[in-house]
Amino acid sequence: MALIITDECINCDVCEPECPNDAISQGDEIYVIDPAKCTECVGHYDEPQCVEVCPVDCIPKDPDNEETPDELRAKFERLTA
Repeated sequence: MALIITDECINCDVCEPECPNDAISQGDEIYVIDPAKCTECVGHYDEPQCVEVCPVDCIPKDPDNEETPDELRAKFERLTA
């Protein structure tokens, strides 16, 4: 399951540089996560780094982009091939 940034985002800029897949970018109003690139840091870290550094806890799992750990691992392998 990819992650999503909610409207509670305060645009503090700490999440974007932490993403090893470059899945986070500045959107029109708040930062956004590209679900095609988000692996929840599977293959890189034990925990999603954006969630770890977010000061307002606004990065939950995206219910519209559910993926199993195996699917996330396969996406990581495709992205890093």
